[in-house]
Amino acid sequence: MTHPSTWDIGDKKKLLVFQRSFHEHTLRMRVVLSQLPLSVCVCLSAILVWLFFPATLENPLFLIFLLSQAFLLAVCIVVPWHRLPFASFLVIPILDMVSIGFGREGGQEALTGLSVLVVLPVIWLCASGLYPRLAIAMSFLGPLGIVWVPLFLGGAVTEQALTKPLLFPILILGIGVSVSVLTLSMVRQQRALEQKDEALKEALDVSTKQERLLNTVMEALPLGVVAVDGEGHDILMNRRQRQTHTLATPPDNDDPNESQLLVFDTDRTTPLPADRRPVRRAVLGERFTDQLVWLGAGPEQRAFTTSARPMVDDAGKFAGSVVVFSDVTDLVNALAAKDDFVANVSHEFRTPLTSILGYVELILDDPDVLDGRSREQLDIVRRNAERLLTLVSDLLAVRSGQIAIQPHAVDVAELVRGSVTSAEPRAAKAGIRLSMDLPDALEAHVDSSRIAQVLDNLVSNAIKYSPDGGDVEVAAWEDQDFVFCRVTDTGMGMNEEEQAEAFTKFFRAGGVRNSTIPGVGLGLPISKAIVEAHGGTITLESEPGRGTTFTVKMPA
Repeated sequence: MTHPSTWDIGDKKKLLVFQRSFHEHTLRMRVVLSQLPLSVCVCLSAILVWLFFPATLENPLFLIFLLSQAFLLAVCIVVPWHRLPFASFLVIPILDMVSIGFGREGGQEALTGLSVLVVLPVIWLCASGLYPRLAIAMSFLGPLGIVWVPLFLGGAVTEQALTKPLLFPILILGIGVSVSVLTLSMVRQQRALEQKDEALKEALDVSTKQERLLNTVMEALPLGVVAVDGEGHDILMNRRQRQTHTLATPPDNDDPNESQLLVFDTDRTTPLPADRRPVRRAVLGERFTDQLVWLGAGPEQRAFTTSARPMVDDAGKFAGSVVVFSDVTDLVNALAAKDDFVANVSHEFRTPLTSILGYVELILDDPDVLDGRSREQLDIVRRNAERLLTLVSDLLAVRSGQIAIQPHAVDVAELVRGSVTSAEPRAAKAGIRLSMDLPDALEAHVDSSRIAQVLDNLVSNAIKYSPDGGDVEVAAWEDQDFVFCRVTDTGMGMNEEEQAEAFTKFFRAGGVRNSTIPGVGLGLPISKAIVEAHGGTITLESEPGRGTTFTVKMPA
């Protein structure tokens, strides 16, 4: 009795033989499978003859037919076809035709139509795709030989006898041609599919390598990177960003949505509204750079600058965004420490300066103590001490972000004339032509001393940064309830990077740092703070070697 497991293994192997695609078998198995349909038909024919026409089994021609078929099947099974020339197996269907010829002559009295079996080797020949012209020729000559050779051997060669069975080889020829055409078409399709398969494999290999490279680069980046689709779902996130996401996750929520994350404004305590959060802005298709946010809470809170760039599909439609998070906690802390240092130093300067000014005022108030020359020198000391005290006060104001202004009715045109008049000696010494484009009067409600400070600073910079001479023009006008002041020079100019940093505290352009032009990089930040305290804006346009234009816009 066969063990069940053994039967299962054998049964599975048999099923695998028939479940495989034909081209997946070995060459020997393909030859056997090609011969098998004819062998099965011969077996069935032999059984029918044994049951109903036993006398036919004594016919030597029929016996040759049966024995030759058994021999050919054995040859298909035994011969190592892979070691022979590839097309050598085609001899089998040709020998099948000869064997079928013997069977037709030996079994005509028992079974009619045995010659129809020739269609099976014909199909084998034509379906092989090898030597298609020879296969088509054999699909006609083989059947023709089966019906004509007996006529020649029997001496019954007449025109009528030769013509009568001619339809049979013609019919088989039609079958062979049809099979050959279908086979050639399938071969072409198979080759095309194989080429596409190779192309797909190559594309897959390239894609796999690119994906591996992308993953390696993403994991090596010191930045957090997250890519989201158009609906806000994460499609890519590197290791650094997963750590950042964990930092912003509330302790009592393992799977927060975007609005639940611990994301705070620059003051570190005010939660950012949902529509201002970096990922949400990116999902809405916004493009932004260096938005500062604080993530997390408590001592582990960190500062990040975020930037986003949208992605588009082939049709140009929004398909998602890539958001980059950069940890700038150390930089923010360093800037805060620098501001604290400036504030502390400024506080320390204010007390002795106030004392110096007080004693200078006392000395100047006594007319009997000083001669004319000493009084003139003390006036210079007082003016410079007052200027230094104003600078210290402005430093403190910029540090706190608050500059006190006292608006009142002012003729801005007169302020411009005063700034230009004060600057004329320096301009003449530097070989610079000063010009003005002003209305007779330009009324505005501003702090005259502060706006004069802005104008003095802009005109002074225009002269200072035109070391080779040139022209400086100062213009002012009113347009739709706004007052505009413009200072234009033809001096050194700035590139795009320097323009982006122009209003940053202590910033000085590279060309200025390498020159002997004095300055500490506070004039423009202070001017910007003053203008913004009036509810206005200050902008610049510049080109290296062509000059710079500053434009101040304030409500009238």
